Amino acid sequence: MTTFLLKRLAIGLVTLLVASIVVFGVLEVLPGDPARIMLGMNASPEALQSLRALMGLDQPLVTRYLNWLGGMAVGDFGASITYSSPVIDLIGERLAVSLPLAMIALLLSTLIAIPVGVFAASRRGGVADTITMGTAQVGVAIPNFWFALLLVYVFAVGLQLVPAGGFPSWNEPWAAMKALILPAVSLALPQAAILARVTRSAMVEVMGEDYIRTARAKGLPRKRVLWRHALRNALIPVLTILGLQFAFLLAGTIIIENVFYLPGLGRLIFQAISQRDLIVVEGVVMLLVASVVLINLVVDICYAVVDPRLRVRR
Repeated sequence: MTTFLLKRLAIGLVTLLVASIVVFGVLEVLPGDPARIMLGMNASPEALQSLRALMGLDQPLVTRYLNWLGGMAVGDFGASITYSSPVIDLIGERLAVSLPLAMIALLLSTLIAIPVGVFAASRRGGVADTITMGTAQVGVAIPNFWFALLLVYVFAVGLQLVPAGGFPSWNEPWAAMKALILPAVSLALPQAAILARVTRSAMVEVMGEDYIRTARAKGLPRKRVLWRHALRNALIPVLTILGLQFAFLLAGTIIIENVFYLPGLGRLIFQAISQRDLIVVEGVVMLLVASVVLINLVVDICYAVVDPRLRVRR
């Protein structure tokens, strides 16, 4: 197990290195001068030269990349010109919104999807299975931003149960949680539809195995066979989707955060791209890449916990 973890860590570090080269290179080849975009077309040559020097754009490409990489290695992501603040501080402030939002959405998605998937698999081919999977297909097809607007219209504008947007602060915990309810639901339900379909497919495959028939032949209750034997062996693909979904929920909230006007990572990267604040874009993207690598490592560890056979092989 230790060898496996060390190998996965090495792969993760190589992935981060390659990703840093790609991210830095892609942003460098984008057309346009960041300094001119930030100062405007009427900026004087002296102001442009001063800003380029401040942003490090007057240095050679390799030097800028190595300085940026070395800074990230020690936790220094640089400073934002637009916000006049260290990038790591901006990320920390925005993570205080995006991370709880992603975790709440993932929890809701899991609590909805796994029971629905098990229920549909236990009634394979029946009316309940057809209705459940049909509803899940609709959930997959509906764009989450349209669903978010519908939730705002019903629960914020119509019933006035929760705010339509904005985020107070965590100094007011109840108000902050109310502000995250609609965004979390609008993110969770489409993901729950995907996860429910995956859970149902994995359960149907597992329920055809010999050990399930043996357990039923021994007289074990149907619920125990479903939840203790079938579900545990069907969790490998479910865990894979959960890992991917958490990475998506953390990185893919740009539209939802703009719909609800939340000061999260998605809104930060959207504003940084529009303002051509490259150092912020590079820092946020690398943080998201690192989160994906870390989540994949956690999922691999969960594989070994769920299925002891994998520990023996590794």
